[in-house]
Amino acid sequence: MGKKLYVGNLPYTATEESLRTAFADAGTVESAAVIADKFSGRSKGFGFVEMSTEEEAQKAIEMWNGNEMEGRKLVVNEARPMEDRPPRRTGGGGFGGGGFRRRDSGDNNSF
Repeated sequence: MGKKLYVGNLPYTATEESLRTAFADAGTVESAAVIADKFSGRSKGFGFVEMSTEEEAQKAIEMWNGNEMEGRKLVVNEARPMEDRPPRRTGGGGFGGGGFRRRDSGDNNSF
């Protein structure tokens, strides 16, 4: 089974193919993914590379961690499993305060 690596501080122009090509110098790349914003489609500046063996993963870390890709120093380390997060709160509106006042009445107490 392969070893998944986190690749941070990617240039925003990086693609899955450019990531795969760069890490191929360290060994067999099983998969490469650049994480993109789901609304804009723009890269978030990080991704993941899965190398086929532990040795190749270690070699990739040694080759790329702290080295530059398109002028940006990469951060490469072993990917950690995603932690469970509490569910997102939904609903609630977003407008604080309560009620409204009619403007046609001179009396501040009438609604």
